[in-house]
Amino acid sequence: MPTSTLKYPETRNYIAGKPAANGQKQMEVRSPLDGSLISTVSLSSAKDLDVAVKAAEAAFQGWSGTPIKERSQVFFRYRELLAKNREELATLVHTENGKTMDESYAEVDKSMELTEFACSLPQLIQGELLEVSKGVECRIERKPLGVVASIAPFNFPNMVPHWTIPNALMLGNTMILKPSELVPISAIRIAELLKEAGLPDGVFNVVNGDRQIVEAICDHPGIKAVSFVGSTKVAKIVYIRASASLKRALCLGGAKNHLIVLPDAHLEMTASNVVASMSGCAGQRCMAAAQMVGVGAVEHIIDQMIIEAKKLIPGKNLGPVISKAAFERIIGYIEEAEKAGAKVIMDGRNPQVEGGAKDGYYLGPTIIDHVTPDMRISQEEVFGPVISIIRAKDLDAAIDIENANPYGNAAAVFTQSGGQARQVMERASAGMIGVNIGVPVPREPFSFGGWNDSKFGTCDITGKSSIEFWTQLKKTTTKWNPEGKTNWMS
Repeated sequence: MPTSTLKYPETRNYIAGKPAANGQKQMEVRSPLDGSLISTVSLSSAKDLDVAVKAAEAAFQGWSGTPIKERSQVFFRYRELLAKNREELATLVHTENGKTMDESYAEVDKSMELTEFACSLPQLIQGELLEVSKGVECRIERKPLGVVASIAPFNFPNMVPHWTIPNALMLGNTMILKPSELVPISAIRIAELLKEAGLPDGVFNVVNGDRQIVEAICDHPGIKAVSFVGSTKVAKIVYIRASASLKRALCLGGAKNHLIVLPDAHLEMTASNVVASMSGCAGQRCMAAAQMVGVGAVEHIIDQMIIEAKKLIPGKNLGPVISKAAFERIIGYIEEAEKAGAKVIMDGRNPQVEGGAKDGYYLGPTIIDHVTPDMRISQEEVFGPVISIIRAKDLDAAIDIENANPYGNAAAVFTQSGGQARQVMERASAGMIGVNIGVPVPREPFSFGGWNDSKFGTCDITGKSSIEFWTQLKKTTTKWNPEGKTNWMS
């Protein structure tokens, strides 16, 4: 299709400060809002990646040699550009991902917060100096790794890249970003704004593609570290392959977050929080409530959840899922659970869509009761506006259900009892815990990251913990007094 008929021009790679074409095949980019063709994206080869790595290597010496206080000035300016262009950036997210505009604004706002944290890094990475013997000093400094890569998913086209870009670059690395081929447009705009903020050419590069380019990133000898966000299946593959190439790797996978609800939980707050958690971003986030574990008599809370869920109107305050394939996969989970004996008490199939966007990939909020832990919908990540309810006789049984699931991203408990909440806080097998909070995402400077099959690698991807991942320690010992008395320490 001619570029002139597309809403956005062809999405190319961005290398050494400018768009870069490649000779590979093109893929259509369609908006999940209505299925319309909005752009095309070039799918890169290993040769295209090599061009980007060479550009990043050429930029590394100058960028890493720039004092961090000077590097921070780029990101102070960049943060202001994010604010100035907030409307445009949110509209891009809305169009290519399908989020509501309110969710898209929130995504850009979180990107600003992540950038603000990066601007504080000069105050967080001071070196250490100690006189270890008379006239002998030991110094520890943090140094960048070199060229690093970040592989981002479709569900947060603006925010997830900012989990890695500001911190990795502020710490002196140069970067290759590989966005999801389903949502490539936001990444190019990020690159343009970084250049406008004064980032030198080659420090940040974007290489588009599919599985082929992910494998090339894992294998490339010039890339020193790889971060990945996506499904657990692919996270494991990327972690193993990148590690086999002697790279650092931090790979975040999927989730099956359990929200434990006790009978004493605050009715309105619990119902609204659980529904918001399962439906925000159309359920396409690793922090979504996938499974509610109802302890004892919680029918009054489930009834209130249905009331809250009815306020969600597809096309108005509930966006579509990313693609037709995702839509069909989610429908399959619902149908299979129903056949296995679960009861669909709120059915989001065949919804009435606000504005009549019949060609979009919309599902209404779906609540499935009497699900059992052995059902496939209990064991796998659905990634849609669907929550399944498992019944437990007491809190111990509920915690056992949570602990038995292989993931460990997040868990939450809703109760007015501090003692009951403390048990979940101490015993739930998850990296992020919420008490009366359905989406327990830590705010900066606290880091984001789960456990078990939700994360492979050490450190976390954001916050202070990310400093460890993006840097290495240089230890220097100096002595300038040959006349000084020596002993075994000198």
